Amino acid sequence: MVALGSFVGTTIEWYDFFLYGTAAALVFSPLFFPDISPAMGLIAAFGTYAVGFLARPLGGIVAGHIGDRVGRKSMLVASLMIMGTSTTLIGVLPTHDSIGMWAPILLLVLRLAQGFGVGGEWGGAALMSVESAPANRRGFYGSFTQIGVSAGMLLAVGAFSIFRTVLDEETFLAWGWRVPFLISGLLVFVGLLIRIGLSEPEKFAEMKQNDTIAEMPVVELFRTERRAVFLTTGMRLSQNAIYYLYTVFGIAYIARSLGSESSAGLNSVLIASAIGLVSVPVWAALSDRFGRRPLYLFGAVTSALFIAPFFLLADTGNPVLITLAMVVGLNIFHDAMYGPQAAFFSEMFSTGVRYSGASVGYQLGSVFAGGFSPLIATSLLALNNGRPWLVVAYFTVLSIITAVCAYLAPETNKSDINADSSSHDTTSSTNQEVRSISGM
Repeated sequence: MVALGSFVGTTIEWYDFFLYGTAAALVFSPLFFPDISPAMGLIAAFGTYAVGFLARPLGGIVAGHIGDRVGRKSMLVASLMIMGTSTTLIGVLPTHDSIGMWAPILLLVLRLAQGFGVGGEWGGAALMSVESAPANRRGFYGSFTQIGVSAGMLLAVGAFSIFRTVLDEETFLAWGWRVPFLISGLLVFVGLLIRIGLSEPEKFAEMKQNDTIAEMPVVELFRTERRAVFLTTGMRLSQNAIYYLYTVFGIAYIARSLGSESSAGLNSVLIASAIGLVSVPVWAALSDRFGRRPLYLFGAVTSALFIAPFFLLADTGNPVLITLAMVVGLNIFHDAMYGPQAAFFSEMFSTGVRYSGASVGYQLGSVFAGGFSPLIATSLLALNNGRPWLVVAYFTVLSIITAVCAYLAPETNKSDINADSSSHDTTSSTNQEVRSISGM
C-alpha cells in the first residue's frame, strides 16, 4: 500500500510538473511571449520553466524540516495540494492577448508554486517506499517512486499529444492546451484519497514516540552529514540534465527538424516513458543484487558517450531512428542511474535527517542541471548556429562530475538504514562517516 501510494502521488505530481515543460516547448512562446522572435520566445518560455527549479530546494528544505520533525505523510499531502492547485490555475490563466505582461508574470508565480510543491514530493515518497521495504528489496520498492516520474511524463505528453491530434492547430492554441492542466484537479483528488490512508514508517514513528528527533534537522544535516549532501547533489547532475535534454529540449529540437506540426518528438517520449515503467524497476532490482554504485557509474558514462549519437539520429528526421535514440538514451543509459536512485540517496542518510538530506541533495542537483538544461541547451544551440556540439560538451562536463561523485559514494545496498536511531547523536554521526569511508 505504501509503494502504491508513493507511485500514485508521484505520478500526479510529475504529471503536473512535466505538463508545464511540454507546454513550454510547444505553446507558451506564442501565447505568453508573442512580441519577440520565435527563438527568443522559446528561450523565454524555457526561462519560466527553469524558474520552477529554483523553488525546488526551498520546497525541499521546508518539506525536509516538516517531514523529519512532524512526519512524512503530512508533508506528502501538503505537497500534492500545492502542486494540484497551481497546475489547475495555469489551465485558466489568461494569455498575453488578454492581460498583456501580467500573463507571463502570473505564469511565473504559478511555476514557482509548482517548484515549491514538487520540491517536497520526491524525498517523502522515496523515504516512505524505502523505509517500509524489506532490507534486500529497497531498490525495487524505491523504484515505485521513480516510475511515478515515467508515468507522469507519459500522462502529460499523452494528454498533449491527444489534444494536438484531435484538434487543429488554431483550436489547440485557443483552448485545447488548457484541458490537460484542468484535468490535474481530478487527479489530485484521487491522490489525496490514497495518501491520507498511509501510515508513517515504523522507525520514524518509534523515534517520534521516544522524542529523539532533531530540533533543526536541516542544521543537523549540514553539521554531521554534509558529505552525503554534496555527493547526492553531484550524482543528480548527469541524470537530471539528460532527462530534460531529451524530454523537453529534445522535443523542441526534433520539431525544428520535422516542423512544429510533427508529433514525432512527443511520440518518442511517450514510447520511452511507457518502457520506463518496466526498465526503471528492472534497473532498481539489479541494484539490489549487484550494488547501486556500479550501475550508477555505468549510466553516467554511457549517457555521456551517447549524447552526440542522439543528436545525429534526431537530425535524420526519421521517426523510427528518433524513437530508437530516445529509448536507448532514456531506458538503457539514463534509467541505470534513475532506477536505483531513490534507494541509493535514502540509504546515504540516517533516519533523523533522511527526509532533509535526500530532498536537499536531490533538489540542489535539479537546480544546477535539470531546470536550466533546456534553457542552456537552447542558448548554446543558438550560439553555435543551430549545431548541437556545445550542448554535447556541456553535458559531458556534468557527466564527469556525476561519475566522480558516484565513484566516491559508499555502496549502500547491504547497509542497515535503521542502524542510527538519530543523526544528531555524536556516535551516530561518526558511524555515518565510517560507513562513507569504508564504501569508497
